[in-house]
Amino acid sequence: MKGAPVPIERIIKARHVVLQYAPLDDDLSGMAFIKDGVGIIGINALHHPNRQRFTAAHELGHHVLHAPHIQKAVHVDKGFRVLMRDDVSSQGIDSLEIEANAFASELLMPRELLAIVLDASGLDMEDDAGIEALAKRFRVSASAMRFRLAGQF
Repeated sequence: MKGAPVPIERIIKARHVVLQYAPLDDDLSGMAFIKDGVGIIGINALHHPNRQRFTAAHELGHHVLHAPHIQKAVHVDKGFRVLMRDDVSSQGIDSLEIEANAFASELLMPRELLAIVLDASGLDMEDDAGIEALAKRFRVSASAMRFRLAGQF
């Protein structure tokens, strides 16, 4: 691991998954599917770039962890509320979404890299400006960083 931010687009392309950006309905973050043996990730081009990065990593998680599910049908992720897909996943009962969120979190904010940065900075969890700066360094939202630091992903 070289450092932050993690090059999510390069990682996706190295796995031979097609990454496409398009304007979608606001409540649609992304989608993952396999068509004719080709993995495809669609991302809402209208969302904030940090959200697009998390969505891309989340959808890659579906490709890596849930290929049999996305071969059957297009997997659509509606707007993440606190980085969750919908009411079901926000209740913590949709295991596919929980797993994809954990995958994305570890990929974009690797535990080892965070530990190095946190040791060097001495960041206090109550330091909003410090968390914002850390999130900016990893190119994720502050809420995603807070969840990661709190150990919820």
